[in-house]
Amino acid sequence: MTPSDEIVTIVDAANRRVGEKPRRLMRERNLLHRATYIFVFDREGRVLVQRRTASKDLYPGYYDLAAGGVVTAGESFEACAEREAFEELGIRGVPLVRRFDFYFGNQHTRCFGRAYTCVHEGPFTLQAEEVESVRFHSAPEIADGVVAPITPDSRHAFDRLMNEGA
Repeated sequence: MTPSDEIVTIVDAANRRVGEKPRRLMRERNLLHRATYIFVFDREGRVLVQRRTASKDLYPGYYDLAAGGVVTAGESFEACAEREAFEELGIRGVPLVRRFDFYFGNQHTRCFGRAYTCVHEGPFTLQAEEVESVRFHSAPEIADGVVAPITPDSRHAFDRLMNEGA
């Protein structure tokens, strides 16, 4: 199965499950879905920033401030977060701390997200199809535009995380 054929959970405006659709249709129709965001920090408080591959279906080549992805049919937020941390970065067996739920929407994507944090300094095993490279950056570096362009949804979640005192 290709990523575009993956079956994902579709939700309504109250984040209630209303069905499942192939990821391709979710993207084409900008259907409301669920997603996870895992912010990986080192012991110095820097966040792991990923460079997305040019083949990503949304924001190719952008920087992502979180690992994560779309919740698939029948999957919980927690299971998705654990799966994505392992698939994208090779992180397994590290506690993922649930932080907050949020809504993000624009002309390209609409989702209910759940943010998690963890501390992990590597080594990382990158998912070649999705992650081109990773590097730790401080919050001031991110705020100063050292990392750009950033995916709008991960920036939205990161800003909220910083405002809550990560």
